[in-house]
Amino acid sequence: MERQVATWAAQRPVVIFSKSTDGISHSIRTLLTDFGVNPAVYELDQMPRGHEIEQALYRLGCTSVPAVFIGGELVGGSNEIISLHLSQSLIPMLKRANAIWV
Repeated sequence: MERQVATWAAQRPVVIFSKSTDGISHSIRTLLTDFGVNPAVYELDQMPRGHEIEQALYRLGCTSVPAVFIGGELVGGSNEIISLHLSQSLIPMLKRANAIWV
């Protein structure tokens, strides 16, 4: 399953694995879309094998959702995304991944 997660993560500049009922996941999606990012979003609670995917994310090092991949690399969860944003590192990272063009 880790191989499948890596394949999905590499298909778009930004990929988010989240749960549709999770407020933090929604906030992270909103933050990224407000920057102009069009992420691929996989709602684990709406996928037939969502639990297996969540376990694969855990084995890859992400202990909670949302799990955000930028440029095919696991960045982490909400804490990592907010920290990158506050340190003004998130937008440059998104630009390098061709997720935004401004």
